[in-house]
Amino acid sequence: MKHYLILPAILLCLANAWATTWYVGPSRTYTFCSQVAPLVADGDSILIDAAVYDNDPQVQWKKNNLYIAGIGGRPRLQAGSSIANDFSNGKGIFVTQGSGIHIHNIEFANARVPDNNGAGIRQEGANLLVTRCKFDGNEMGILGGNIANCKVTVEYCEFVNGGSVFNPGYQHNIYINHIDTLVFRYNYSHNSIAQGHEFKSRATYNFILYNRIANEDSEDSRTIDIPNGGVSVIMGNVIEQGPNSANNNILGYGLEGLSNPGSQELYCINNTFINKKDRGSFIQVQDNTDVLMVWNNIMAGITTGGLINGTPALLDTAYNWVNTDLDVFGFADQAHYDYHLLSGSGAIDRGVDSGLQLFGYALSPSLMYQDTCGYDPRIIEGAVDIGAFEYNTPLKTNDPTNAALVIWPNPAQEVIHIQPGTSTEEKLFLNIYSSDGRLMVQEHGTGSDYTVDVSQWPAGMYVVTLKSRENIRTGRVVVH
Repeated sequence: MKHYLILPAILLCLANAWATTWYVGPSRTYTFCSQVAPLVADGDSILIDAAVYDNDPQVQWKKNNLYIAGIGGRPRLQAGSSIANDFSNGKGIFVTQGSGIHIHNIEFANARVPDNNGAGIRQEGANLLVTRCKFDGNEMGILGGNIANCKVTVEYCEFVNGGSVFNPGYQHNIYINHIDTLVFRYNYSHNSIAQGHEFKSRATYNFILYNRIANEDSEDSRTIDIPNGGVSVIMGNVIEQGPNSANNNILGYGLEGLSNPGSQELYCINNTFINKKDRGSFIQVQDNTDVLMVWNNIMAGITTGGLINGTPALLDTAYNWVNTDLDVFGFADQAHYDYHLLSGSGAIDRGVDSGLQLFGYALSPSLMYQDTCGYDPRIIEGAVDIGAFEYNTPLKTNDPTNAALVIWPNPAQEVIHIQPGTSTEEKLFLNIYSSDGRLMVQEHGTGSDYTVDVSQWPAGMYVVTLKSRENIRTGRVVVH
């Protein structure tokens, strides 16, 4: 039996040994991605030097489990006439036909094609991961196809100025068609043009977590559109409609028919909704949506069209703060899009933890969006605050008990040791969260050294918080 258990690891090591790393750059053997794409094999890596790559033809990535990344900075792939005039198969800058592809740290710009659906990334293979990329001025930032048994994850990415003036209303910053699951977190999608959406997804399951999804001053349509229902969790986001939006409602759900399989449920938890238009509504759902849960949200701005439109079978709203005057909320600087809370805000300690979980996601926020395309840990003092941000009492800088946590080893593989940084006799509360907000550890005691077994945890970064009655210490640890 032991031989059979070891065999998969041996095969994985052999596969990694045979994989090839390809380099693309102005001074490399291959100066464009289109020259490398026909040569790669499953599991290869393609590393692109930071530079501007102008007018490369469309690149089709047909192999599986590729890692395609910018190095030495973020390369800009700038579409030109070779893609715009491709009448045979014009789709965009990258077409991902293989499965399990990871694209990291690349900028995609100006994709235009004859049918006006020119994408930075056109997804045709299953299970795509996109991290720390930027999509600037494409007709579509990411355009996902209809793919069974598919998960798309988009993290730490910026989308801006997506849309087409030649086909207004049908192109968007990101548009995911019928797949199983979309995870969209720590992103900044803003200023879609020509009546496009900042976010549109037909996925059966959507987890939209800790993003800034906003129209500041362009003529967009809805900020978020989930046209075919399904199960969607929208939590910890800043969601803003600007004064020039062509649509009057900010979030639409099921408005093209509740055709996704299974239950039709929408959960909006601890978001900050902003309407800077002189009319409009906030949430519109298709009648007979199974569940609409709206908890702990700030809903600021005009509601001439109503706050929530549609008649769900179950409507659960609680602890939301609604007001037409943005000045009453105690935002740090709403004129410049900073919706953090000031010390006197009425949103502080006014929310309630739902206590619910859905598919392993706690329906209570553990993180906060951080500009640009990042997050901070959300440290709850007392009751949870309403909205996307938690107000934390400033720590006394001259207080030695506020010393940083000591976490070692870091990175870790087997166990980690956590020390408060100074000796203490008071009761401490230890929480550790994964990057997607899952609570991994919750302990309390008066010990000066916590030992945590991380050997079975997925690789990634984890947020550690250690709280006493008056102080909060935070740190981060990488597990690999």
